Order: sequence, then structure tokens, then C-alpha cells
Amino acid sequence: MQFGIFSVGDVTRDPTTGRTPTEAERIQAMVTIALKAEEVGLDVFASGEHHNPPFVPSSPTTMLGYIAGRTERLILSTATTLITTNDPVKIAEDYAMLQHLADGRVDLMMGRGNTGPVYPWFGYDIREGMSLAYEHYGLLHRLWRETEVDWQGRHRTPLERFTSIPRPLDGVPPFVWHGSIRSPEIAEQAAYYGDGFFHNNIFWPLEHTVRMVTLYRERFEHHGHGRADQAIVGLGGQAFMRRNSQDAVREFRPYFDVAPVYGHGPSLEDFTAETPLTVGSPQQVIERYAGMRDHVGDYQRQLFLMDHAGLPLPTVLDQLEILGGEVVPVLRRELAVDRPAHVPDAPTHAGRVAAAAATDDVFAADGRGQP
Repeated sequence: MQFGIFSVGDVTRDPTTGRTPTEAERIQAMVTIALKAEEVGLDVFASGEHHNPPFVPSSPTTMLGYIAGRTERLILSTATTLITTNDPVKIAEDYAMLQHLADGRVDLMMGRGNTGPVYPWFGYDIREGMSLAYEHYGLLHRLWRETEVDWQGRHRTPLERFTSIPRPLDGVPPFVWHGSIRSPEIAEQAAYYGDGFFHNNIFWPLEHTVRMVTLYRERFEHHGHGRADQAIVGLGGQAFMRRNSQDAVREFRPYFDVAPVYGHGPSLEDFTAETPLTVGSPQQVIERYAGMRDHVGDYQRQLFLMDHAGLPLPTVLDQLEILGGEVVPVLRRELAVDRPAHVPDAPTHAGRVAAAAATDDVFAADGRGQP
């Protein structure tokens, strides 16, 4: 089971001080948060991709490459890679390069994005969003697995005997998660390819999460990739913790009430009752997230959004200390109890290289490798 942090990189005014960080401060804060994540024993840091204010991470590979050079163990991921508006050739080459620089500590999460104006900025139409997601990912999948690609589609120029460079490290492409909040078509796409499905359920009730994950698991089995409970699932989450739950609520409320993502809407009490946002003691967070597998089954990755809504960096770093020191160790133990042996571990580059080598050995041993 992997635990980590994802950041959307919002530049938000702190409602308690009235101060808004500069873009430079926010970018450096994201780097500091990633380094802290490794320090406290978390497994993953994931950066969003945005091309509009008030966000800063327009170039995730640049940031993740920099973090790779300053970390040793942390898996570097994206919280969204815009498969719709990015050229799949550029994605193939950028993330293969990052994979080499990070010695394999890379995966990425495909998403369509939810900001309409981004599409025309990159020459596309949001009404073609789902078609773009299908076509672009189909090409990306081939570019990482075939050395010469002949391809023709609706949304970009054809390719003839094209080879993306560099080739994936050790011949194994970065692992791909397909991220979705509400689109069953994306759950189907993840299942079709046998990739991971990340349900970023931070704004939705648990019943919706269960429906989406169940659909993905059923379709994963339908497409012949294994049993439904062997499908690779990740979940989003949010938490704010203090030793005393009343102190956590009192401190977080001003940030919640005016946050661009959910301020001026449901009350904090209603939102925490209906979504995974947990504001309280470390034990309350443990109980909330240890119970997730009772609803979605054994899963592989849990990411938390911790650095949003204008929370100052020292507060975020303190939250990571609590998460890594008190919450995650207990969740690791509890979520390992009675985990079936046939349920796969969270994907890593080393594990996937070993699995590919084992498959090749079987392929050669039974004679199928002979011309």
C-alpha cells in the first residue's frame, strides 16, 4: 500500500492573515512539501497540471525532475497529466526522460482537466474532450511499447515509422493511472488497458466512489486482466489534524469557509459528513481511512490533499509530520491485515521490471518465443 501527497498548486490568499504567496513562494513550497513527504516516510508526491491562474504547476516534469535530484526513495507522480490538450508524443518523451532521471521512480495519472478555456489555448475543443482522451492515450500507449509507430487519427497529424526517444527505462513504460471524479468512460478506459484507476473522490459521497470503483473492477475482469479484486485502485483524500478535534475544526474552519474549491457552499460539518474530508484528531483520520477498504475493497494507493485553501507552509509541514509519524504507520498495519495474497501490491518500477522478466522467461521456456 502506498501513501502520499498530491498538490494542485493553488495560489490562495490566507484568510487569517490576508496574505497571498507569490508564485515563486508557492513553487518553492511545493518542493519543500515533497522533500518533507520523503522525510516523514511517505511513498508518493504527485503534482497537478494547470495552465491557468490561480495555479502554478504548468510543467510537472520540470518540477518532478528537480525533486528527483533531491530525493532517493519518493515515487514522483502527477495528480493530472492532461491527456486531452497535451501532445501524446511529447508526453511519451517527457515522461520517459523523467523516468530515466529518477531511476524509475515515476508514474503518471491521466486526466481530461475541468477548465474549459484550456482546450482552445492548445488548439482543441472541449466538446471533443472524451474523444481526445481516448485517441491520445491510445497513441501514447503504443509509443511506449513499439519502436516504430505508424498511426493516423482525427486530432493530430499522422505518424510514419516514428520512434519516441528516449525509450522507457528497462523497456518498461511508466505506470499509468487514469484519474476521474465522475466519468464512467474513464473507468472503462483504465479497465480496457489494464491500467490503474484513481478515483479522486475528495468532493463526492462514498456511494459515488463505490459505484465508480466497482464499475472499474468489473470491467477490468471483463477485459481479461485478472480478477476484479486484483484491479489497481487509488483514492484521494483530505485531512486536517490537531491533537484535540475541536482545535482542528476551529483552526481549519476559516480556510474551508472561503476556499475557492469548496468555500461559500455546504458547511464544514456537512462536507466532512458527506466526503472523505476529515477534520479532527489523528485517530479520527485513521478510523475514517482504515474503513475505506470495507467499501471499495483492498486498494493500492491513498493520496492526501494537504496544502490547499491558503494554509501556510509551516502548518502544512506540521500536518505532514502528523500524517507520516502517527497516521500512516497505523494505516499500513491495519490495511495489511487479512489482505489476500492474490491482491497485487502497489505498482513500482522494480516490481514491473521483475514481472516483465518473468513473463519473458515463461514465453521463451514454452517455445512461444521461437519464430
